[in-house]
Amino acid sequence: MINQLKIVAGFREGRSYLKDTFFTRPFRVANVGQYKTDNDLYLMVMSSSPGILDKDAYDISIHLETGARLQLQSQAYQRLYNMQEGATQKMKIVLEPGSAFSYVPHPVVPHTNSKFKSHSIVHLQGDCELLLSEIITCGRKHSGEVFLFTYFQNLTEIYDRQKLVLKDNILLQPQLVPPGTIGQWEGYTHQGTLMYISTGEKKAQAHLAKIQQRLEEEKGISFGLSESANNGFVLRILGIGGEQLFNCFKRVEEVVWASRSIPETNVPSKIESSLIAQQV
Repeated sequence: MINQLKIVAGFREGRSYLKDTFFTRPFRVANVGQYKTDNDLYLMVMSSSPGILDKDAYDISIHLETGARLQLQSQAYQRLYNMQEGATQKMKIVLEPGSAFSYVPHPVVPHTNSKFKSHSIVHLQGDCELLLSEIITCGRKHSGEVFLFTYFQNLTEIYDRQKLVLKDNILLQPQLVPPGTIGQWEGYTHQGTLMYISTGEKKAQAHLAKIQQRLEEEKGISFGLSESANNGFVLRILGIGGEQLFNCFKRVEEVVWASRSIPETNVPSKIESSLIAQQV
């Protein structure tokens, strides 16, 4: 079944707004920014389906016009059910000059024998901000389904004015390469990846110290925070609980989203911030 979702965020008179939306079942879009005091747009993607089913093909398009700021939220954990042929998702994100987009979805829970392949392509113009994350779990751990899914892949490509600046490929095949072994997840059951890129004057380095401080307060996780070559950073976290990793990413989102502009004073050097890693 082909499931489509299209969102266009506009900007007018100093305020971001939902300019256009189109969706087919099971998608719905809700405005959840009623209690926000800023002029940004806050939307939640809702679904009437219990999860992604065999042969589902999700087609998602998100377009931010010049100056628009959109924070997208998910409704709940995304379940990948038992499959024979598998399911796919394609997501295309376009940010026009001066726009900002943040998306921290709930964790993905792959059930036994699920097969899922996702491909996200992001196109950025000048003076844009992007924050994008994903959390993958071992499955229904409390039901005894630990790494019993067949295939999971999430490929993300980010382009800055047609130039590929960041590419991340998560590929898990537990039957071929057990995730719990050395060099993989090493005993952890959940992995999260968060990417941030700024194509404007805001320095991504200025966020690193505050993010590190907040993550050091967490128990039972391992994380690595590394600066990318194109004014951005990538954060990876290993843990044993999806809700904990999700809350960690929401704290990072708060740090980035609340800061409209950061002065360059007291910004760590590139060498100092090239890799900050903390194990708890």
